[in-house]
Amino acid sequence: MPKITSLTGRILYNSRGSKTIEVDIIADNKFLGRVCAPSGASVGKYEAVSFPNNKPEQSLKILNENSEKFLGSDASDLKLIHDTIKSIDNSDNYSKIGGACAFAITIAAAQAAANSLEIPLYSIINKDDELKFPFPLGNILGGGAHAGPGTPDIQEVLVASIGAKGIQEAIDTNLQVHKELRNLIQKEDPTFTNGRGDEGGWAPKFDNEKALEISTKAIENLGFTLGKEVALGVDFASSTQWNENKGKYIYDRAGFENDSGQQIDFAAKMIDKYKLIYAEDAVHEEAFEDMAILTKKFPDRMITGDDLTVTNTKILDKAIAHGSCNAAILKVNQAGSLFDALEFAKMANENNIKLITSHRSGESTDSQISHIGIGTKSKLLKVGVVGGERVAKLNELIRLSEHDLIHGMIDI
Repeated sequence: MPKITSLTGRILYNSRGSKTIEVDIIADNKFLGRVCAPSGASVGKYEAVSFPNNKPEQSLKILNENSEKFLGSDASDLKLIHDTIKSIDNSDNYSKIGGACAFAITIAAAQAAANSLEIPLYSIINKDDELKFPFPLGNILGGGAHAGPGTPDIQEVLVASIGAKGIQEAIDTNLQVHKELRNLIQKEDPTFTNGRGDEGGWAPKFDNEKALEISTKAIENLGFTLGKEVALGVDFASSTQWNENKGKYIYDRAGFENDSGQQIDFAAKMIDKYKLIYAEDAVHEEAFEDMAILTKKFPDRMITGDDLTVTNTKILDKAIAHGSCNAAILKVNQAGSLFDALEFAKMANENNIKLITSHRSGESTDSQISHIGIGTKSKLLKVGVVGGERVAKLNELIRLSEHDLIHGMIDI
């Protein structure tokens, strides 16, 4: 049993330059697990609170005051670590210690245990000997909350090389599309400055339709068939457009408004026209019935909840009852602890909800979510395309391809 012998924390900065918390856990006096918590820009109403009063320093103070409670614990016992955190903070949303702190503690403990036991982190999460790689899903063109004025209202146009036979091929193809897209944007707009959003996607002054058209052209220019070898996805992040007072989706940049029916038609048109395999948060975070309409209409596409489900088992249970989605994002810091997130993954897998393990827009250079994606049998791993904090996850997948325990790509 790998025992926790030390726990310390510090304030660091994420990829957006915002303060966050990093936790070091040492097992058996020498095996280090180190995790720096990420944070999101478009945040679901019901996800865990990142930091109490938005102050990482307050999380760190509470951690330091309670660090001894973790000493002597089995670092590999995810429920025990979770329960210890809950003894400090029994709120539903980690409002006292912060979900970011719970994220860092629980994954650092698992990493320390894995290092002590000389096994990869994904083996702490899942001991199955038939694990496979999820397909990397990368943001190639950004808008919304992740990019500046003049960019599309939709938050992300994404690419996945679903015809790839191995992880290196999948990553390389995504990168090729990203590079070709830049070439096309520069031809279309000679003043383009190579600006990128938070997650590495290009941020051109295009409307929604133009963004998808030029992304399609980049794929086809490389000789791939859209929807076959390479497919597109969209994160609509529709809660950022939803105006509750008006009861409408306000697309300020494109200059139009949608009521609920028009929003469903808007999303359906994009899914159909561009053969999207993946559509995330096509309606706002409480529109369970509207999401159900899209899920029924497109049973062979990943109609995905993120703000809708926020890695929360109670909300996922509601979504399942309504038939609101056939896929769901897993973000550990939305849930709080790794144990919470794995309970969500278990419910999703038992109900044929496809999982997409995801980064956040404000990231660290840690690579543990690559292991979490594998361990939860996620279909896709949403980690971006370029940028050091994104590439760190992709490079870890390539290293893991040397492991005999992982057998090719998962079935989409």
